[in-house]
Formats: sequence, C-alpha cells, structure tokens
Amino acid sequence: MGRKNKRNQSGIVYSTNPDYSYESDEPNQEETLPLGEQKLRVWRESKGGGKRVTVVRDFVGSDDDLKDLGKKLKSHCGVGGSTKEREILIQGDQRDKVVAYLQKQGYAAKPAGG
Repeated sequence: MGRKNKRNQSGIVYSTNPDYSYESDEPNQEETLPLGEQKLRVWRESKGGGKRVTVVRDFVGSDDDLKDLGKKLKSHCGVGGSTKEREILIQGDQRDKVVAYLQKQGYAAKPAGG
C-alpha cells in the first residue's frame, strides 16, 4: 500500500464519539498585515568573516509572504540572500536601497542600528 498523504498522518482513522471534533497540530499561520501597518526595521550587520549583510526584521505575516518579499528585494538589489528565522538577509551593504524600495512599495520601513 502506497503512502499517498504524508502530510496528514495524524493517526486518527475513525471515532465513534459523536461529539468529537478534529483539531490539527499544525501551527496557525500568522495573517499578513497590510503594507502600511508593517513596521519594518532595516539593519546593517557583519556576518561570518566580516562580510556585510542587510537584514530586514519585524515582518508580521506568513512565511510565504516573507519569502516573496525577500525574493523581490534580492531581485531589486541584484544580489543574493535568504529568508530564515523571520528575517530577510540581503548580501552586501544595501540598507539605503532596501529602505527606499520598501517605502516606495508602501511599507513603513526605517533604517535601524548604526
């Protein structure tokens, strides 16, 4: 017998209890705030080996929306980067460029740190 549905393996097959209600263990996805309500902070940091990185923090929303914004920022700046641990990392010192782009898109973004 094949494993057709790996994602939904809760172990419950059937319940005879008429008052039973199924509750998923999946974490609730945060609802993404509208652009104007997002208060993003853009930091300039040094990561491993003294390399400069631009970090966008305080995004409130789903992981998919965070990854989508990260992809747009990387494309706009023409550099690489990643999204992990609720942060968007952009390679290089791109803080001013990132803040200008975010504000143009309608986000409430500010440079933070030094």
